[in-house]
Amino acid sequence: MDIQAIREMFPILDQEVNGNPLVYLDSSATSQKPLPVIQAVDEYYRNSNSNVHRGVHTLGTRATDRYEGSREKVRSFINAESTAQVIFTRGTTTSINYVAYGYARSFLQPGDEIVITPMEHHSNIIPWQQAAKATGATLKYIPLQEDGTIHLEDVQDTVTSNTKIVAVTHMSNVLGTINPVKEIASIAHENGAIIVVDGAQGAPHMKVDVVDLDCDFYAFSGHKMCAPTGIGVLYGKRELLEKMEPVEFGGEMIDFVDLYDSTWKELPWKFEGGTPIIAGAIGLGAAIDFLNEIGMDNILEHDKRLAAYAMERMNTIDGISIYGPQERGALVTFNLDDVHPHDTATVLDSEGIAVRAGHHCAQPLMKWLDVTATARASFYLYNTEDDIDQLVEGLLKTKEYFGNVFE
Repeated sequence: MDIQAIREMFPILDQEVNGNPLVYLDSSATSQKPLPVIQAVDEYYRNSNSNVHRGVHTLGTRATDRYEGSREKVRSFINAESTAQVIFTRGTTTSINYVAYGYARSFLQPGDEIVITPMEHHSNIIPWQQAAKATGATLKYIPLQEDGTIHLEDVQDTVTSNTKIVAVTHMSNVLGTINPVKEIASIAHENGAIIVVDGAQGAPHMKVDVVDLDCDFYAFSGHKMCAPTGIGVLYGKRELLEKMEPVEFGGEMIDFVDLYDSTWKELPWKFEGGTPIIAGAIGLGAAIDFLNEIGMDNILEHDKRLAAYAMERMNTIDGISIYGPQERGALVTFNLDDVHPHDTATVLDSEGIAVRAGHHCAQPLMKWLDVTATARASFYLYNTEDDIDQLVEGLLKTKEYFGNVFE
């Protein structure tokens, strides 16, 4: 990977923040957007803006071709068998909610179990809490090891013949833990359950093959993988999507409407009510082209190398706590002793370094870590070792500043 050439494709990185060159280390929250994506969205609005599927005029046909062309790019990107299994949504949160409402609430009953983990993002906890309350099902948690990983023996002990749904993140947005999704899927299926995978952090950083993983549903967002905000994907096995009820009703998703009853379009459109996120989908297609040109294996190797380098450098700082396993994805979550993470992030921002601070939409995990909040530096294909060096220098300045304050 030619990192300098890649960085030049991201115009936002060429700026100063508070008098310092921007060091963007918050890609787990949202990635920056490369020129090909910006240009694709701009071109659509300049030359092809129209609604899709409805008109027979030239602009409508052009927009539809590009929208559905992006669906095919997503299908290929995750190795789905058919574009009918690729549903465009607003993002990972919407995708998981579609399953929790359209599938779980229709098929769960008292005595059934939903199994998740304490490391999940709120978007992969609250929908299952609500589904359990609505159906009388029981919510259970796979225990975590001390380093924030999952042992398959614990999965086997937690998943039972009463388990109907297992929901797990592909990669933790706090710990960087990459979960053994394929093996967890096998255990779920042996017990007659389906598996729902939160791929918000997985899809941007590693090659995803939904057939090889044998996942029943896989959800991810475009904005974390160089695409615009507001566009996401729900992949599902066809037989499950056929059984699911739509969550949104209205235009686009109908086949026939009578005064007292209606029927739905075939997949995937039965789940895409209303005017879809056309520009976002086109931008997602351009982002996939961009990522494929670089190579997902190259991106994963780069990200893991940066994470390892960050762990090595940051572990030299006295009074720092780093959370999660040694082997991890492209992020490091940490705290400095006696410094609130919001204060850490504020001092780093004064140096032009953007990191995240807070509970990262993972309050149960914060409780498990016995902290109220943490700081997080997350990396992507445009970051370098120099960015991490700047982070370490910024952390040392933070320690010095608060050390002087409290003297």
